[in-house]
Amino acid sequence: MDPHRLPRRGLRGALATGLAVGLAAVLAAPAALLTGAPAAADEPRDLYLVTLDGPGLAATPPGLARDLAGLQLRARQDAVLDAVDAPPPAYRFETALVGLAVELTDDQAAALAVEPGVARVEVDRVRPLAGRGGTGDPARLSPGGSARGGAGTVVGLVDTGLDPDSPLFAASPRLGRAPSGPAPDCRAEPGWGPGWCTDKVVAAAWFVEGFGTARLASSARLSPLDDTGHGTQVASIAAGNADVAVRLRGEEVGRYSGVAPQARLAVYKACWTAPDPDDDGCSTADLVAAVDRATADGVDVLNLSVGGPAELDTLALALLGAAEADVVVVGAAGNGGAGGTAHAAPWITTVGAVTGLRREGEVRLGGGTRLVGASAATDRSPRARLVRGADAAAPGATREQARRCVPGSLDTALVADRIVLCDRGGVGRVDKSQAVAAADGVGMVLAETGGATGALEADLHAVPTVHLDAADATRLRSWAARHPRGAVVLAPRPVVDAAPEVPAWSGTGDPTAALPKPDLVAPGEGVLGAVPDGSGWELLTGTSASAAWVSGVAARLRAERGWSASAVRSALVTTADPLPVGVLRAGAGRVRQQSVSSPGLVLGLDPADYRRWLEGRRASLNTPALVVRRQGTVTRTVTNIGSRPRYVSTSVVGLDGRPVTVLPAAVVLAPGESHRITVRVGLGDGSQEDGAVLLRTGDGTRARLPLLVTR
Repeated sequence: MDPHRLPRRGLRGALATGLAVGLAAVLAAPAALLTGAPAAADEPRDLYLVTLDGPGLAATPPGLARDLAGLQLRARQDAVLDAVDAPPPAYRFETALVGLAVELTDDQAAALAVEPGVARVEVDRVRPLAGRGGTGDPARLSPGGSARGGAGTVVGLVDTGLDPDSPLFAASPRLGRAPSGPAPDCRAEPGWGPGWCTDKVVAAAWFVEGFGTARLASSARLSPLDDTGHGTQVASIAAGNADVAVRLRGEEVGRYSGVAPQARLAVYKACWTAPDPDDDGCSTADLVAAVDRATADGVDVLNLSVGGPAELDTLALALLGAAEADVVVVGAAGNGGAGGTAHAAPWITTVGAVTGLRREGEVRLGGGTRLVGASAATDRSPRARLVRGADAAAPGATREQARRCVPGSLDTALVADRIVLCDRGGVGRVDKSQAVAAADGVGMVLAETGGATGALEADLHAVPTVHLDAADATRLRSWAARHPRGAVVLAPRPVVDAAPEVPAWSGTGDPTAALPKPDLVAPGEGVLGAVPDGSGWELLTGTSASAAWVSGVAARLRAERGWSASAVRSALVTTADPLPVGVLRAGAGRVRQQSVSSPGLVLGLDPADYRRWLEGRRASLNTPALVVRRQGTVTRTVTNIGSRPRYVSTSVVGLDGRPVTVLPAAVVLAPGESHRITVRVGLGDGSQEDGAVLLRTGDGTRARLPLLVTR
């Protein structure tokens, strides 16, 4: 069978790496029992993730062998619990990996960490989402713009849940063919209506044992319903239905389609809200449980718009299990800038952000002075008097609350028909403009304060709004003090089609890592998506949006070509548009949705190779990205996936400061034929350099393999 044409669904039966397990092995006692004294009842406990050796059940074909493997797996889990007298586990992981989430004392955790058969013991932690409100032009940022794409595939989303009450997620005759294979589990439950499981939303589950119900905000819902809007935005970007009207303040401003509008959605809520927003996030235990369920459900693409550490952890091991089940795993690079990307494992397609459009507005003062800031407004405000929020406190509200325009803090008698100057902080930015609108104001200037470090954001506000930096906000306050009855106008500026840039906050790779990350970048600033809070639409900035975009492209490619996950990953990387910022910032470059389905050549990879690489049994992986330490040789195997013979020439771009050769210089590949390419990099001046290996074919296609040479 062609390794690039594994079936899209029925993945549990498609893997060739079956685990032969005999009945005697199942019934046998564990080879070595763990030791450890029972914990005292009053000893403090933390939630730990305990991962056992070997793959989960996803690596075993269905049938008797799988049933027997499941019995043995649960016996191993019970032996771990019994050996240290642990309480019942919060989760058992069986499909993507073999493990447990269980409360342990420090001594119990230390005892398990050194026992044979235990691969990893890791304390649970909460990691952030990788998205926030952002700038952009809602009339120009409908991601997909296509009525078709993704039919027959399921995109799994591990996030904050979904608000299904939107035409973006409604059952539709446009969805095309249904996925093959067993249907995932979607059922009605308290808080999740029976009508929300449809042909579009085919799975819905929630996981909270790691985060803990005691830590939840009062508004959090114990159901797959979205509490924040993040998951709904990510879902709409990746696979929202086609040709949905975008209405802002009662007016239609455009039509919307997700990147893969015909794909189905499987929703796994594992990210939660806390009373203090700084404590919001996603417990690793909940994320692993969600990945385990998604792998069992047989999703085709799995999206994690979640940040986290650069090192390999339990979540990365769970995602390895998903990759072994032939799932395209897509992860956000994170919004922490330099210092290493999240999801740095080679089986994850790690996505950073790229910007392009920039939308600005201006505050027009008397005498021709104009202060420029971020704005998503498309209409200018009327000329109106400027009033500081602090000077317009409502009865019962403090001056400090009014300064920050907390909802309910503004006096209508002092704000009506005026533009309000509101300081950032305390409440959400959009909440401030809603407070101004509720007091009959006609516009808002959102001001950064001297100690603020946030980026300027052009959200979809309730009234025309311009967001000024701290310096211009100080100038405006000085002008207002000199002109107590002065009037201003808020006006939009033309949209700027700026050159693509990787923003400073997008996760940057580590030059000492085994493989360069991120793999590629995708739109990540001001990407329009649906939200469940009544406003309908908001703009999302962050690598959350970027990962969702690439997940949609991956679903389109699986639907169109029927390729394996490794072939999809290869095509995403080798067809990207390079950017002049280096491999560790942009990977292979910006995703090219129109070209990804015709890469000409792919780099195939047996999913079992990932585990061999992890265990040190193989020195290299056949991944599209290349890294050389100072000097050396790397090889890759490329395959002609076309129906005709292809003449392929090889060359290198960049790396001008050192000798580089690629062999062979040219080769003819028959359909389905593979050939090894060898890249030799000589010693240079010791500096870090970026380049690429280009593989050009006679019919005009091109595959580009990013190459990083480190010090």
